[in-house]
Amino acid sequence: MPDFLQTTLLNGPEISPAVVLTRLCVAAILGAVVAWVYRRTRRGAEISSSFPVTLVLLAILIAMVTQVIGDNVARAFSLVGALSIVRFRTVVRDTQDTAYVIFAVVVGMAVGANDFWVGIIGIGVVGFAAYLMMVRAKVFSAAQPAYRLSLRVGLGYDLDQLLGTTLDSQLQERELMSVATAKQGVLLDVTYETRLRQGGSADELVKALNRIEGVQSVRFERRDFNGD
Repeated sequence: MPDFLQTTLLNGPEISPAVVLTRLCVAAILGAVVAWVYRRTRRGAEISSSFPVTLVLLAILIAMVTQVIGDNVARAFSLVGALSIVRFRTVVRDTQDTAYVIFAVVVGMAVGANDFWVGIIGIGVVGFAAYLMMVRAKVFSAAQPAYRLSLRVGLGYDLDQLLGTTLDSQLQERELMSVATAKQGVLLDVTYETRLRQGGSADELVKALNRIEGVQSVRFERRDFNGD
């Protein structure tokens, strides 16, 4: 086997214990910064208690993996095969959470590869971008929070004709999210994502909907009331 292939396939990285410890400590610190950015730029109701801890551990573990692999191609393929059996049982609820997972992974890789400045500068740039997006979201949504409107109506009614006038008079926007049958197919459960108009009243909306013939029940709640 040629020398360059033997070096690449067989030899592992030669790193002193002190360097390994230093890199893992830096990965832990930068991972904690990633978790802090996540907490500061995400609403409290959207944060799982274990997710920030996961970000810190991911940064450390990826730093370890990067050091174990080094320039060894054989180890890289072996680790890919070993890690492919891992399955996450918890579904990530938001694409932004997925971005933070990748964020922690890249920071860990940078530290493990001894590119500390890539991780540090990356945290600064990504953190600033996340802050700007958070401010933008607040500007556009602070006036009226998002609500979930759940209705149960008779099967034979046209939803737009039955509800459209009342909804348009009270809501500045609405989006039909789901329609499902209930009571052995004789009723429809309808869900909207909505925002009230300026000066609109949730109480008046519910009362108006309840007065409509064909509406069996009405439920109007903050979208993040149950943490989703």
